[in-house]
Amino acid sequence: MDWKFRSVLAVSLICCAALVSASNKASLDRLSYVTEEYPPYNYTENGELYGIAVDVLLKSSEISGDSISKSSILVLPWSSGYRSALIEKDKVVFSTTRTKLRENLFQWVGPISKTRIVVMAAKKRAIEITSPEQLIEYSIGVIRDDVGEQLLLELGVPRESMQERSDAEVLAKSLKKGRIDLWAYEENVARWWLDKFGYDQKEFEVVYVLQEGELYYAFNRNVDIVLINKLQRALNILKNNVTENGTTEYQKIVDKYR
Repeated sequence: MDWKFRSVLAVSLICCAALVSASNKASLDRLSYVTEEYPPYNYTENGELYGIAVDVLLKSSEISGDSISKSSILVLPWSSGYRSALIEKDKVVFSTTRTKLRENLFQWVGPISKTRIVVMAAKKRAIEITSPEQLIEYSIGVIRDDVGEQLLLELGVPRESMQERSDAEVLAKSLKKGRIDLWAYEENVARWWLDKFGYDQKEFEVVYVLQEGELYYAFNRNVDIVLINKLQRALNILKNNVTENGTTEYQKIVDKYR
């Protein structure tokens, strides 16, 4: 065999191997996924992971051909998961509200669902908030690094007015017992926690809306754009694929939790 031919063949084999290796790495099931207790979007019950965002992710990954398993999704306090997705190149965190502040920090796939970030209070307190400046007068419970906290900071509410926690359960109980005046959080999630503890929903009300938006899967900036596009295409298919009963596969998942 001519040495020039052998050299060309060797180079070709190396290139093919590199392409195969790159192809293998560009797979959704090779990424690390982190989430939090944020029902009905993502939460654990008896050690099992459930939620709209969880099921949508698993089904979309299946459609893409890169099936993700529940066992590959780690449940952490929001602050830990959020910060890890900012600095670790293979990380994905959800469910994440897409905001102007966060826009360039991540790559995005979604939307998963609409969301409303609100400030809640006990009705018996008769608290009325008509402008952001009034929020400063109260003690506000927030989850560390949560969108509620970030939106309050954008409005100029000082950290001294906030009680940071890593656990929504604590804030739900604190609001009920009057340890905080207000709770800034996603409305559906806040009401889910209040329901879980048997609190009467009629005792609480939304006194201010911080933002209406959408929830997404937030990918670290270094994740291959090929994977971002792959999951987005699969999610689009999930939303548009109509089942026998006339609803989409996506809507069937949403209806399961509402």
